[in-house]
Amino acid sequence: MSVAKKEYKRVTVKSLVDMKKHGEKISMLTAYDYSMAKIVDAAQVDVILVGDSASNVMAGHETTLPITLDQMIYHASSVIRAVKRALVVVDLPFGSYQSDPKEALRSAIRIMKESGGHAVKLEGGSEIKESIKRILNAGIPVMGHLGLTPQSIYKFGTYTVRAREEEEAEKLIEDAKFLEKAGCFSIVLEKIPADLAKKVAESVSIPIIGIGAGNGVDGQVLVVHDLLGITQEFNPRFLRRYLNLYEEMGNAISQYVEDVKSKDFPNDEEQY
Repeated sequence: MSVAKKEYKRVTVKSLVDMKKHGEKISMLTAYDYSMAKIVDAAQVDVILVGDSASNVMAGHETTLPITLDQMIYHASSVIRAVKRALVVVDLPFGSYQSDPKEALRSAIRIMKESGGHAVKLEGGSEIKESIKRILNAGIPVMGHLGLTPQSIYKFGTYTVRAREEEEAEKLIEDAKFLEKAGCFSIVLEKIPADLAKKVAESVSIPIIGIGAGNGVDGQVLVVHDLLGITQEFNPRFLRRYLNLYEEMGNAISQYVEDVKSKDFPNDEEQY
């Protein structure tokens, strides 16, 4: 059964809680630059994530670990200049919050002040409680991230599905409840069993956004380059490609090269 959508002139953290309350699914996509963010925002996506996945799709790194706080601020600033409606959430990069709560607060303040972002996202549960507490006490909205946490890839050693075992599943539920109690406005659940994700979504009042976590959660997030088929080497089960821009863009550029070589471009109508 479809749910009537409320029109949000500007999406806020409160808007997301309202969406969950009224059964409206939340749409979330990444963006890392002005041009893409402008398109994503105009398409009425609710949340734009300036993800540390920029380390992969924009810079070509194997993991999300190399991207710096300065680089995240640069990407977030570019996105903010394009956005009129969506809530913009910015990832705190690896090393900017895990070990020192004071450093976490400084990092979050820099993102908010220098980029104009609306909220920050952190990976982890109770183990980073002091960092979360300090950031929230400063009035900065925090989105949590549980399940597969890419910044911990070398700890896990693999990108396979998390929380299949009972002990890890129970810890994940506990961490979700902890994040809600701490004051987080939402949580991303990445690559966990659908039944567990549904259970988490039903056990907390804040929105649960899934990526590879089934349809029983409150919303979905994808990397926009994956959705558009710009990236080709990443093919997880949860990904639905809506276009194959890698091929279409390649064909267009090849045609441009051919037209330049053959002197067809520019023609008489394309010059002064």
